[in-house]
Amino acid sequence: MLTVVRPGASSETNRGQQIARGALGLALAMAAIFTLRSFMPALAWAAIFAIAIWPSYQWAEKRWPPGKHNILLPLLFTLGVALVFILPLALVGVQLGREAHSLFEWVSNVQRDGVPVPAWVHHLPFGAEYVSSWWQDNLADPDDAQELVKRLHQGGMLSFGQHLGFQLVHRAVLFGFTILTLFFLFRDGKTLTEQLRRAGHSTFGPRGERVGLQIIASVHGTVDGLVLVGVGEGILLGIAYYVLDVPHPTLLGALTAVAATIPMGAPLVFGIAALIVLAQSSAAHAIILLAFGFAVVFVADHFIRPVLIGGSTRLPFLWVLLGILGGVETWGLLGLFLGPAIMAALILLWREWTEGAAHEDAPASVPANAASRLHSEAAKPA
Repeated sequence: MLTVVRPGASSETNRGQQIARGALGLALAMAAIFTLRSFMPALAWAAIFAIAIWPSYQWAEKRWPPGKHNILLPLLFTLGVALVFILPLALVGVQLGREAHSLFEWVSNVQRDGVPVPAWVHHLPFGAEYVSSWWQDNLADPDDAQELVKRLHQGGMLSFGQHLGFQLVHRAVLFGFTILTLFFLFRDGKTLTEQLRRAGHSTFGPRGERVGLQIIASVHGTVDGLVLVGVGEGILLGIAYYVLDVPHPTLLGALTAVAATIPMGAPLVFGIAALIVLAQSSAAHAIILLAFGFAVVFVADHFIRPVLIGGSTRLPFLWVLLGILGGVETWGLLGLFLGPAIMAALILLWREWTEGAAHEDAPASVPANAASRLHSEAAKPA
């Protein structure tokens, strides 16, 4: 019995199978994302760390070739990343532990003697009388101060402590999964790079590879523009804290570096430091600190960051800023890196669409070092 095959039936069957495979793959990907939704931030952070540190890891891999099992070098780099976060937190914890005893003593003194009106209140440029009156009514008298402390304790300190403890445990678990994922990304980075390159090229063509390179360049530029510049701001303002006799200059400098990763986040910290200096009856030092702090932030946000972030991705700084702020609002701290990466990929696609299809096979419009890194990895056997 002969089977008659219609012309084009085979191509229609193949097309139907491709559609079915695509639908199945999309459904499985959505199911996987839903299953891992609680751990997606940890996976995203691990990917960001791996992209940011990958050039250094490649250099170390060439200098000290990995052995058969390829465990030691990924483990050393992973432990290094972990220590970068654990050591500062440990130092802050030790400092807070030292200050806890002084805090308890201060609360006991407040309940027993009250808090006298400090001298700097009378030197305020405006509102001195109102602040002094409120202070006398609520803090200067021991009974009133004790009642205020009791209301603060009953008004949510216990619930705040429970919520803080839950958040700390949750963050610690996510950090553990981030470090674990980072180890496997270092160990299997070459294979994963080749797989992603092939998948992007087969699905989207040359544009898929260009978008991937643009995202990588955006992450590198964002790390340089946010993290490194933030550390620089923290060091400069930490020196200013020390020179101007601000209490705990090292701790405040570290907090400034963390806050400075968000544009205009540093003024919140050095503004509090200026208030502390003002409370010590040193208005001149407070003014100097504010002026120096705003000068550092102005130079960093308007000159250094645009060059580091926008220059590496050909992304206008307006879109960099919108990506950062919108990313933080939507994704939290993770949005510091996701926001600019999304904007960079979107702007790349927009430029290609508006410039026409003539650049379909053109070289990637991203930094040459990012492209060479990816292609060098792709050329190596998995």
